[in-house]
Amino acid sequence: MHPVLLKIGSLKVYSYGVFVAIGFLAALWVAGIEIARKGMDREKFYDLGFWIVLSAISGARLFHVAVYWDHYRVAPFEILKLWNGGLVFYGGFIAAVAASFWFLRRNRMPFLPTADAASIGLPLGLAFGRIGCASAGCCYGKFSVLPWAIVFTDPASLAPLHIPLHPTQIYESLAAFAIFGTLYATRDRFETPGMRFWTMLIMYGIARSFLEIFRDDPRGFLGPFSESQIVSAVLIVYAVVSIIRARFRSGNSTK
Repeated sequence: MHPVLLKIGSLKVYSYGVFVAIGFLAALWVAGIEIARKGMDREKFYDLGFWIVLSAISGARLFHVAVYWDHYRVAPFEILKLWNGGLVFYGGFIAAVAASFWFLRRNRMPFLPTADAASIGLPLGLAFGRIGCASAGCCYGKFSVLPWAIVFTDPASLAPLHIPLHPTQIYESLAAFAIFGTLYATRDRFETPGMRFWTMLIMYGIARSFLEIFRDDPRGFLGPFSESQIVSAVLIVYAVVSIIRARFRSGNSTK
């Protein structure tokens, strides 16, 4: 793959950054359309988008730095080199949810309906972001003899070179596109506030936990489980409990 998308003299445009930016814009655009379709204030949502981007990048980077603190404490300036990869999705997601909750309460906007709209755009943005990971070579997979294995040859790549690897970045990108397509196609079937958001958490959590099996990049672990599998499990439990509670309340209200 090609970590550097374009080079003009000493100026380098990194593929990772370009695809992450495309992902953010795509997510905001799709979610903004859904916000307007539901009769909410799209301009305020776009204002929220600024805080989402800022908090997501900060949270994603801080999560990564925390996991690899032994490396960054001796090379602190490496923390600023975002073009080398190192944005953990769940770190960005948690930070963005916290920032969104603060912004929405301050502006008196409903959290769950807004989260439902955002949950359509989120997997689309992630799908493009993982293409950036494939370009940079981060989040790489284990050795593979499958015909679709990917071989990195660019010296600037973050993945091991000249070895066929599972294209885990593409696996997750395809999974995220599938989640986006499913949620978009069924967007009128979710009537209970929060239901689409919780469904997205379950779908992505299951996909991410499974795909972690094929990854081989250094990550934090707790016993046999990676940090992403642990966070996935926590969010799946939260989503399932939330769905059960919402259905229980809905059932009681119809009695």
